[in-house]
Amino acid sequence: MSWFRRTEKGISTPTELKRETPDGLWYQCPECKNVVQTREHQQNAYTCPKCNYHDKIGSEAYFTILFDEGKYTELDKNMTSGDPLNFVDTKAYPARIKATVEKTGLKDACRTVYGKINGVNFTVSCMDFSFIGGSMGSVVGEKIARGIDHALKHKTPFLMISKSGGARMMEAGFSLMQMAKTSAKLALLDEAKIPYISLLTDPTTGGVTASFAMLGDLNIAEPGSLIGFAGPRVIKETIGKDLPKGFQTAEFVLEHGFLDFIVDRKDLKNELSAVVTLMMQNS
Repeated sequence: MSWFRRTEKGISTPTELKRETPDGLWYQCPECKNVVQTREHQQNAYTCPKCNYHDKIGSEAYFTILFDEGKYTELDKNMTSGDPLNFVDTKAYPARIKATVEKTGLKDACRTVYGKINGVNFTVSCMDFSFIGGSMGSVVGEKIARGIDHALKHKTPFLMISKSGGARMMEAGFSLMQMAKTSAKLALLDEAKIPYISLLTDPTTGGVTASFAMLGDLNIAEPGSLIGFAGPRVIKETIGKDLPKGFQTAEFVLEHGFLDFIVDRKDLKNELSAVVTLMMQNS
């Protein structure tokens, strides 16, 4: 039974020669616990090949999935938040912004870019939940507004990918003003008959849901996304009743008429180009 025990003593392997599994080589689905190679997970648009769970991803991943050859041009890349209220909670707001920028590599919770999706010119604004919970502050509102201006100027469809916990408390009233600002800008797109597609991802809540996220010519969502205004706990305590199964999921919201359809992320690129082409032909 020598193959089960070491018969020679004093054998050692230098650290540099030890073979270990590299970090990030495997991905485990948090829903079904299926394990696949990270590369396979990425090639599957960050969805589980077994249960189709849609993993949470950021703007860079969406842009890579959507744009032809992953090529796009970013607008207002270096725009950052000010501190109009001199806000301090556990730390000063500027310090929180600086720490988040260093941690995420992002300037704020939204990026706006333009490029081609299956040959169709698009302007896209995408939120990043990793930046202070995807909260909507002045920079988010301004980037979306400027993205709409770009769509108006170049007559491109506008896609908004929402992923947010709502308004940013550190900017208080300035944050809430972005709801009216972005909604007014979207009205200009409607007047110009330029398509606006709103994609709601997990989670889309608060003032984002109460403004631009639900104002699309088409409101669509990824499977299983949490979509709502107030959280389930707050609603339950307010009405004093248990909530239905699946409450505030994309499927529940679709069933109750607040979405046009649910789109699998793997089909998103083709669905967007096809529906926008049809809309522009009929406008």
